[in-house]
Amino acid sequence: MASVSADDVRDVINVTSEEVPDDKISKMIKRAEVTLELETDKQVDSSNCSDAEKEAITVLSAVYAICYLTGGSSVGLSFSVGDQNVSVLDKAPPLDVLQVELERMLTKLKGSTLRRA
Repeated sequence: MASVSADDVRDVINVTSEEVPDDKISKMIKRAEVTLELETDKQVDSSNCSDAEKEAITVLSAVYAICYLTGGSSVGLSFSVGDQNVSVLDKAPPLDVLQVELERMLTKLKGSTLRRA
């Protein structure tokens, strides 16, 4: 089983612990864990999860970190990014790339179950 760490999240967007501290990342990981649970209707533990769940939590947490760094906001899977000219994000992948990757992973994790609207 895998575990999501703050360093995993920071590695996705190439930032340091000075730019996004562990306590902030830990909150983002917990939010991502809960969002993944709601999206998949499965219990998920970010400290003891499958590799696929780890990747989804890590990428979603990285999106939350980008929102934090830019002054943007996020609720579940909806994101609003603030100032795109924040220098610490020069090496980060574009937000839309992370969003597409996250949607692809969620589709796989959800499987082919039907959900009520």
